[in-house]
Amino acid sequence: MSATQDPLAQPHPRIAANVMHFARLLRRAGLPVGPAEAIAAQDALTRIDLASKTQARTALRSAMIHRHEHQDVFDQAFALFWRDPTAAEQAAAMALMDAQKKPKPERAPPASRRVAEAFASKKDRPQPPKEEPPVIDMTMTVSEQERLQQMDFEAMGAAEIANAKREIRRLVLPLDMKRTRRLRADQNGPVTDLKRTIRSSLRQGGEILTIARNRRVTRPPPLVVLCDISGSMARYAQILLHFLHAVTNDRDRVSVFLFGTRLSNVTRQLKARDPEVAFQMVAHAVPDWSGGTRIGEAVASFNHRWAKRVLGQGAVVLLITDGLDRDGAHGLAENMDRLHRSCTRLIWLNPLLRWSGFEPKSQGIKAMLPHVDEFRPVHNLASLRSLIDLLSRPTRMKGTYR
Repeated sequence: MSATQDPLAQPHPRIAANVMHFARLLRRAGLPVGPAEAIAAQDALTRIDLASKTQARTALRSAMIHRHEHQDVFDQAFALFWRDPTAAEQAAAMALMDAQKKPKPERAPPASRRVAEAFASKKDRPQPPKEEPPVIDMTMTVSEQERLQQMDFEAMGAAEIANAKREIRRLVLPLDMKRTRRLRADQNGPVTDLKRTIRSSLRQGGEILTIARNRRVTRPPPLVVLCDISGSMARYAQILLHFLHAVTNDRDRVSVFLFGTRLSNVTRQLKARDPEVAFQMVAHAVPDWSGGTRIGEAVASFNHRWAKRVLGQGAVVLLITDGLDRDGAHGLAENMDRLHRSCTRLIWLNPLLRWSGFEPKSQGIKAMLPHVDEFRPVHNLASLRSLIDLLSRPTRMKGTYR
């Protein structure tokens, strides 16, 4: 087909149907593709040489994709739909491999699982015949949503984990606003700007007709997260990483560090909009997932390398760990005390608090507990919502001088 073809030419019915099904596939994979993109894609295919795969992919991507982070998903969907649809099962198997296994010579791109799941979902299946709904006694029962809120992350199956991840992405983390030293122009501000007032009076021959005023800028404080990814915390860390990804993309000045036997800064990796791309990058950047725990060494490394960079302007620190240190709390108390004095609030989130009979018996927990402002559980969705309520309250000033 010639590139100089009549612009009013209509696409072949077979091509139009394929483009429609391809748009549905992209929509099931999570991309915002609607009727406008499908029509634009059909029109784009009438203006290129269909014998060229490169031209077809470029035309469809230009018409249907509007964000850079969606290109990986589109490329996977294009390769599977237009060339080898049977490869979906292979892509899904490769994408579901555990990050700790030895890498294969060819690793599936991070978007392949979403595309494979979109291939597997069939919306055109015939609907089963309607039957009379059974009468169910709802006395002393709870809804599925309430059960999900209270279910422990460690006890969740695959379906519950998927639902929990969707709920976590909807959570919003409002931090208490802090006044900064910066000023911005405000007609009704409480601070008089003498320099700007005199400068504006020069335009009126030295007569002061208006008084310029300013107001202090308010912004949320920095949020710093230290998350334990050792073997005892691996299941919780995998789910909490979705919460941290949502928070990192929702607000600025968020720093996320993961630690097991060493400290890893994954802030840049979590800024990727696509969750699968972000987690794939985190898996490459963190070598000690599900290993041992050296909390004291990790906190010491943070204090030495990162504290002065990220703990300014009233920073809030979330420490997510169970407190089980393989080094026997060596130097942990001193490093926790320094971390506590460097931030405005230090909140320790421990999944072991889900047990009603919890007692701080390990050496690590005993060394850390005196140096935290809040000690709270983090084992289900309800505890995450409680954490959000806590962080939205006004900050209580400490009595110590920093």
